[in-house]
Amino acid sequence: MRLVHVSVPAGKRETVTRTLDEEDVDYVVNDETSDRNVTAVVTFPLPTNAVEPVLDALREAGLPEDSFTVVLDAETVISRRFEALVERYEEDGQSEERIARQELQARARDLSPDTVNYAVLTVVSVVIATAGLLLDSPATVVGSMVIAPLIGPAMATSVGTVIDDRDLFVRGIRLQVLGFVLAALAATLFALAVREAGLVPLGIDVLAFDEVAERAAPDFLSLAIALGAGAAGALSLRSGVSSSLVGVMIAVALVPPVGVMGIGVAWNMPFVVLGATVLVLVNALSINLAAMVVFWYSGYRPDNWFRTGEARAATLKRVGALVAALVVLSGFLGGVTVLSVQTAAAEEEVRDDVAAVVAETPDATLLEVAVVHEENPLTHRPTAVVVTVGHPPTAEPPALAGRIADRLAADGHDLRVEVRYVAVEERNRATS
Repeated sequence: MRLVHVSVPAGKRETVTRTLDEEDVDYVVNDETSDRNVTAVVTFPLPTNAVEPVLDALREAGLPEDSFTVVLDAETVISRRFEALVERYEEDGQSEERIARQELQARARDLSPDTVNYAVLTVVSVVIATAGLLLDSPATVVGSMVIAPLIGPAMATSVGTVIDDRDLFVRGIRLQVLGFVLAALAATLFALAVREAGLVPLGIDVLAFDEVAERAAPDFLSLAIALGAGAAGALSLRSGVSSSLVGVMIAVALVPPVGVMGIGVAWNMPFVVLGATVLVLVNALSINLAAMVVFWYSGYRPDNWFRTGEARAATLKRVGALVAALVVLSGFLGGVTVLSVQTAAAEEEVRDDVAAVVAETPDATLLEVAVVHEENPLTHRPTAVVVTVGHPPTAEPPALAGRIADRLAADGHDLRVEVRYVAVEERNRATS
């Protein structure tokens, strides 16, 4: 529920009260003497989803668009006419939680912080995320997302598009670009500093960290996450509820991949940089696309009817550009996904071949099969297999490397084979 205060200019008092009577709205009129151009202040309660149509009706009746208007939350309204108004708008099929266009515009502006605070919070969040990635600490990575101010610019861009607010749209785009550049620089400089200071050993394989590896080779599931985050952000803003948790979800899609970009640069791993960069771009574009579609589908349009066509054209043009860019980038995601599936199938076949060869060998027990992959996280092809085999302490280790290599070659797997032998007692305990 909302409580609306409208300042009525001279000569418009009767117009406003007549329009409210036609809309069956309860109202109170107070005379105003502080401004000679304003003769009264009209106060009236409205269901949340009725604010926009009632204000539009007042504008169409002649109330100037720049009339001073304040919309506040209302806890309780006791009125038969108000209950009837609630039922009427529910019957019209409008969502009860849908806030007015004017309120949506104001919330989108509020979510976009000033440039200095936005820059500082973005840098701090990505530095924390990069540290968490190098520590392989999910808790630290999640903590970095809580302070990331990334939901505001994305929502500002989308709202500015559908209601044709150019200033809001430009601000959203500018903050998103600025945030990406600052985050990439901060992540790279921090990762370089950590490496040069020896806080992380030079020879360590950063792809051994799950938090890094999963963002270095993005697949189609990443697209689904970003689209869901963008839609959730738009729905939370549209309903007027807190967007803090949704902001964390949007940060999940953007902050850690930028940290992986910086780590890839610091460790001179171009394929990691490429994979993480594509992931960031896909996530950012998907969030904006999903939010635009949700806002437009929710019925938000410019306040001026004559600008609706322009807003529709601009929205379609920007949605088309986003879809085209996502189609191109999705080719990359699709390639990585296909390679991942092929790699998983090849690895399973390698394990089956090894198990079959060992099973054919008397007094041999298969203890472990480790498949070694190439360093490129995008293709991740198997290059070698390390097999650990147990044998009785009194028997000679069986010659398995050649047989395993032949079996793998017959199935089209040209891999280096290394066999490690462990003397095992009858109860499968390793000897000292």
